[in-house]
Amino acid sequence: MTEPQPTPERSDAEAAAATLLRPVRLGNAFEDTVGRLLETIRLGVLAPGESLPPERELATRLGVSRDTVREAIKSLAEAGYLVSRRGRYGGTFLADELPTPSPDGIRFSRADIDDALRLREILEVGAARMAAGRTLTAGDRETLWGKLCDVRAAPPEDYRRLDSRLHLAIAEVAGTPSLVPLVADNRMRLNELLDQIPLLSLNIAHSDEQHEAIVMAILAGDAQAAADVMTAHVWGSAALLHGFLD
Repeated sequence: MTEPQPTPERSDAEAAAATLLRPVRLGNAFEDTVGRLLETIRLGVLAPGESLPPERELATRLGVSRDTVREAIKSLAEAGYLVSRRGRYGGTFLADELPTPSPDGIRFSRADIDDALRLREILEVGAARMAAGRTLTAGDRETLWGKLCDVRAAPPEDYRRLDSRLHLAIAEVAGTPSLVPLVADNRMRLNELLDQIPLLSLNIAHSDEQHEAIVMAILAGDAQAAADVMTAHVWGSAALLHGFLD
């Protein structure tokens, strides 16, 4: 029997998926993988009910481990975007009906998201660099470590509030008082964006690791390391926000 030939539409979809599912930045492998999969879904490259490429293929295309792909798929399944099916014809499929924002939800343009994130990079990477370049008091060091411990122990419903407190503490110990209200205003905008997307447990775990690395670099006086990790941290959030909200 002659094998059925792929339709032109399917060939186009595969070509588009190959373009979108390109290697991610390893510093934020999980967040970027979620973002790339969401981009593929939300741009309509794959139709509702259609299957994703196998995990092994996705891992190769994205340049990440199969564990990272598996965790990204699990998170998107919990958020209602994907469905996993077992058996001979099993695999991972787009949900027949994709989640939609609530009617009362706030809508943001890509320009809104980019503006908040770019300002955040300017403010918070600079704050981390400046904080690490100063001679901190014992009180500064205790404050930073205490805020880090608070966010690491935070329950999901309190995570973003305590996350904000840690980032504000970093701005405070940077030694430029006028920086703090700018960071606070930007965090308000950022939290409005973050409130529109699911709180992913693996992203929280990754953020906690980055938080610790940032604080340790500041306490060690390593300005470049503090700036580098903060940059990766900022753009991990960016990958998720663009994926869910664009």
